[in-house]
Amino acid sequence: MQIATWNVNSINARLPAVLKWLAEAKPDVACLQEIKTVDDAFPREEIEALGYNIQTHGQKSYNGVAILSKLPIEEVIPGLPGDETDEQARYIEAVISGPQGPFRVASIYLPNGNPVMDDAGQLTAKYEYKLNWMRRLKDHAAMLLKYEEPLILTGDYNVIPEAKDVHDPAAWQGDAAFRPETHAAWRALLNLGLTETFEHLDGRAGQYTFWDYQRGAWQNNMGIRIDHLLLSPQAADKLTGFRIDKDVRDGVKPSDHVPVIGTFDL
Repeated sequence: MQIATWNVNSINARLPAVLKWLAEAKPDVACLQEIKTVDDAFPREEIEALGYNIQTHGQKSYNGVAILSKLPIEEVIPGLPGDETDEQARYIEAVISGPQGPFRVASIYLPNGNPVMDDAGQLTAKYEYKLNWMRRLKDHAAMLLKYEEPLILTGDYNVIPEAKDVHDPAAWQGDAAFRPETHAAWRALLNLGLTETFEHLDGRAGQYTFWDYQRGAWQNNMGIRIDHLLLSPQAADKLTGFRIDKDVRDGVKPSDHVPVIGTFDL
């Protein structure tokens, strides 16, 4: 079974590319981020025609997440628990009925957090929001792990885990994705007992999932790795493969991210 994550950078703007990839890669579950549309404007008919059930948590023009599944979806939680005042659509979670029993997936669009510092040298509200969001995610993940079920937390985490995951570490010093505070929050999440799929099965330097549209980033492989699949022990035990579909970045009107896919015996 293939479970994928992809920040599509506007589902309606990238729809031909998304439909092409879904038809060719045929993931069983695809978790999308930055759909940038309200729920009612999501292109359901075109995607349902490929055999997918769809759940979305959308927002006009910004953010937005979705889960597409060829399998039945039993339970949906839109929005990350822990702050009822948070109106940004950055999280959706679902229980999916697999051949061997149910498993849980989440599509995550973690805040960018830039700029980090204001003119007075203090942390900005945007970066504080990122760190608080990561704390909420850790708390929620800790609760989900108590279920002792296969759990796959997928998405655009806006976290560059290590220097080997960025083309030029010096150029990214101070960016919200590469700050010490961000790395500490990332480690706290992993220390719950989650497995990072890429590190478990690959771990090579220079394997990126995002290339900016500017400065010839794609053409010169000036990328970063910020799209991740984190697994509960029960999901990690079922993991059989992993890949990054880099060729998608070379398509017509591509997203600046590419799909990341884990294969599981679920």
